[in-house]
Amino acid sequence: MSEQAVASNSLYASWQILRAEQPHLRARDAAALLSVSEAELTASRLTVDTVRLRPEWASLLPALGELGQVMALTRNAYCVHERKGVYREVTVAGNGQMGLVVSADIDLRLFLGGWASVFAVEEPGPRGVLRSVQVFDQQGVAVHKVYLTEQSESAAWAPLVERFRDEQQSAELELIPLAEPTPRRADEQIDTDALRVGWSTLKDTHHFFALLKTHGATRTQALRLAGREWAEALAPDALPGLFERAAATEVPIMVFVGNRHCIQIHTGPVSNLRWMDTWFNVLDPQFNLHLKAHDIHELWRVRKPSSDGVITSWEAFDAQGELILQLFGARKPGVPEREDWRRLAEETPALNA
Repeated sequence: MSEQAVASNSLYASWQILRAEQPHLRARDAAALLSVSEAELTASRLTVDTVRLRPEWASLLPALGELGQVMALTRNAYCVHERKGVYREVTVAGNGQMGLVVSADIDLRLFLGGWASVFAVEEPGPRGVLRSVQVFDQQGVAVHKVYLTEQSESAAWAPLVERFRDEQQSAELELIPLAEPTPRRADEQIDTDALRVGWSTLKDTHHFFALLKTHGATRTQALRLAGREWAEALAPDALPGLFERAAATEVPIMVFVGNRHCIQIHTGPVSNLRWMDTWFNVLDPQFNLHLKAHDIHELWRVRKPSSDGVITSWEAFDAQGELILQLFGARKPGVPEREDWRRLAEETPALNA
């Protein structure tokens, strides 16, 4: 047996001991306790209940449609976004770096250049075997997962796994450290006047990232410098209240949650809202959200001009300035923002400057 196989078996054994002690422990948290990545933890299951698949995104992603209704899951450190639906209308760019899923239910923006490994997992659970396809990045962090549901085409699972099975069922992963972030520029190094002019002349909200790059500003830094016309700080604990008002008034919203390599979007109403310990949850039949609400460090009301008029969002950030989630009113390109959403988004008082 190779050293890699021995290490993998040892890791799997350690994990099982940990699971016996903490049966409800999630894989992400178990990996942290065992000082490994979640991808390494998942790879330790090979020959037990997991198969390594070939990372052929242009063919694998459309093939997920064969599974029928599934639950797509994308998360970051503080928020989990789960949406049921069918994988359809999948597009992968010719260079293989970008992808889209734009169905009415599952709506994804895929940054495939950072996707590295993928596994098919069949995990025994209290309700039977839980089947999933799990994707990890070059650091071993989970990017995106797709779970079968009771309504899935379960007969399609085994043929799909066999079709994409990697010939090398190796637990070895070529993980690389995350590159050091570019040092943040001080506020006085940013040309604030030029930033504000660039902001005021935006024609599309998707151009915002290019604006940040042009001026060398971080996202929260740009919000601070843009001026109250475009961005206002809100009390970080105000976010659940916006969900509650949207639910009470049945205003459909767009909920964006992502990580470095995947953004997942829910469009529609929310209704069943519930606190569980420190987690704020949306528990609707087709959409679940789990938010560590007390870890929101900054919350902003943001207004961006576009060819369809001003687009208003709420944006929540962690202590490192990383985006946790964004909320918009439900809309499509070419359609102005909903007035009922704008009223909801605007009625919360901003913090004093």
